[in-house]
Amino acid sequence: MQEVAWRIDNIALGFSVVVLCFVVFYLVGWLSSRKTTEVTDLYVAGRTIGSATNGLGMASTWASLATFMGVTALILQLQAPFVFLWIQWALSIPLITLLYGTSLRRMQAYTPASFIRERYGKTATVVVCCWMILIMLMYAVGQMIGLAQALEVLLGFPYVTTLFVAGIIIVGYVTIGGMYGASYNAAFQMVVMTLALIVPMGAIMRQMGSSGWFFPPLLYGDMVDSMLELVPTFFDTNYGFKWYFALIPAFTLGPIGLPHLAMRVFTAPSLKSARWAVVWFTGFLGLLFGGAYAVGFIGNYFQAIEGITIAAADADKITMILNVYYNPEWVTAIVIAGAIAAGLSTLNGNLLAIGALTAQDILGVFMPDIDDNLRMKIGYVAIFLGGIISVVVSYSPPDFLVTSILWAFGICGSAVTPMILLGVWWKEANRLAAIISSVVAGFTFIIVSPYVMPGIVLGEGVTANLGMSGALFTVPLAFALFIFLSLAFNRIPALESYSPSAEDRKLVDSIHGWPDSDDSRYSGNGWAALVGVICVAISIWGFMPW
Repeated sequence: MQEVAWRIDNIALGFSVVVLCFVVFYLVGWLSSRKTTEVTDLYVAGRTIGSATNGLGMASTWASLATFMGVTALILQLQAPFVFLWIQWALSIPLITLLYGTSLRRMQAYTPASFIRERYGKTATVVVCCWMILIMLMYAVGQMIGLAQALEVLLGFPYVTTLFVAGIIIVGYVTIGGMYGASYNAAFQMVVMTLALIVPMGAIMRQMGSSGWFFPPLLYGDMVDSMLELVPTFFDTNYGFKWYFALIPAFTLGPIGLPHLAMRVFTAPSLKSARWAVVWFTGFLGLLFGGAYAVGFIGNYFQAIEGITIAAADADKITMILNVYYNPEWVTAIVIAGAIAAGLSTLNGNLLAIGALTAQDILGVFMPDIDDNLRMKIGYVAIFLGGIISVVVSYSPPDFLVTSILWAFGICGSAVTPMILLGVWWKEANRLAAIISSVVAGFTFIIVSPYVMPGIVLGEGVTANLGMSGALFTVPLAFALFIFLSLAFNRIPALESYSPSAEDRKLVDSIHGWPDSDDSRYSGNGWAALVGVICVAISIWGFMPW
């Protein structure tokens, strides 16, 4: 098979598309910024975003540039088993809403860390905010890398040039708009990226002879028989049960603690609106994800029928490669505009979360009485600096940052998710236990990954690179450690100050909507111990050789 270099030749066309995209996004951001007059406006858009707009924004923020690039590359590599991985991702927003999003919405939280402060105190807040900022930076770096690669194809400029020029423009646009700009831009960007992904793919399928070309997300099925002849292994689920089970802690529990997703729930004007936003989210994201899987399917099909090998370095660009090969250049330019929109929507959420975590949560610990105007200015600075750091790190990123978004899920599932879920649903959650379990499990995940101490890595290949094998060990470890340390510490008189107080217990009742406080609710130690025992067993299983 031959290898080909991919890019469009009409640089003026590419430049025009980029300029038009950013003019529109900056205009929306600037108009939205005029509404930003206080902290609530900056981080949660004054809690005024309607359900349909919020659903589009949730889907857009969650989809990210990975849908156009990294995801399709993984489908090329994993083929059919990728569907199982994707299902776990898609569960995260509904689970955020069901498990704690609407509960924290009642307490007017800006980020999940706002709840951590009320529930566990200042030290735990600083610990969890540091983890969240690290996770958001890794997320942002993944977007910056992808945007630079997309602009390479569109403009023909070197990676470093596109990275720094586009990076500075992007950071400015995000900083100006705040959450109002992020919400309205994300809704618009979701429409752009969905049309840019699906419509051109229909044209490609038609050229391939597919009768289902008019709706790629579902109707590429008429190509299945040909695929089985060309790539007989495509639909093989060639992994063991342990591999598929590992997707749950890595990609279901992991994203639940992501602050930029939870913040979308907090922008809703009411609990009912937040729940309806999830319905819209599911529909919009399902359409986009179905289209993206069709891209991966057709990418494999394309290599087989054309005899062309897509180099490993270009695998992330498969969506654009298909359009460069089959469609006119102006269509490819529109597709890349969709990719840019996808990256920007997620960067919006990442950088706003960094701003909120810094100015609202960490600053709230050390300077609780600071003036709101000054707090908002510091938030803008944090947003800008977070963007600049992500650009600098993306200049010469370590190899693992290509999959940094997925790897970050493992850190989040180990260090953040247990603190939130147990804090919301179990009154006996102990403050010191929360801190210890977060630090131990979070650093353990980093150590057993392939990127720090390769000699003791759990699992191998893509399973380890994506954090799946590490998460199967450390996520249940975090839950078990938290539960059993809480049960022990709550019974040690010398550690009484770390035990849940009457205010902590009252908080748990109030966020669940109870008008009174009753210690019989959410206090069962029996079920907590049972969960802890199950988690110990899973963690041991995860530690065993893969």
